[in-house]
Amino acid sequence: MQINLKIKGMTCGHCVAAVTEQLSSIPGVSKVDVDLDSGLVAVISVDALAQELIVSAVDEAGYELVSID
Repeated sequence: MQINLKIKGMTCGHCVAAVTEQLSSIPGVSKVDVDLDSGLVAVISVDALAQELIVSAVDEAGYELVSID
């Protein structure tokens, strides 16, 4: 299952690493692909993920989640 996110505030490689680490820590997530230029993030998971977990992970990384598709 793939979830597409739009995240605001990422500006560098450290930002990408922080978001990737936090989202990857969610149980069931198998891959996180971050496009720094667009702020788009694809999260691949085995099962459906609770939206609260995604919002919390992005918040813990220090960024703003704009949308979830």
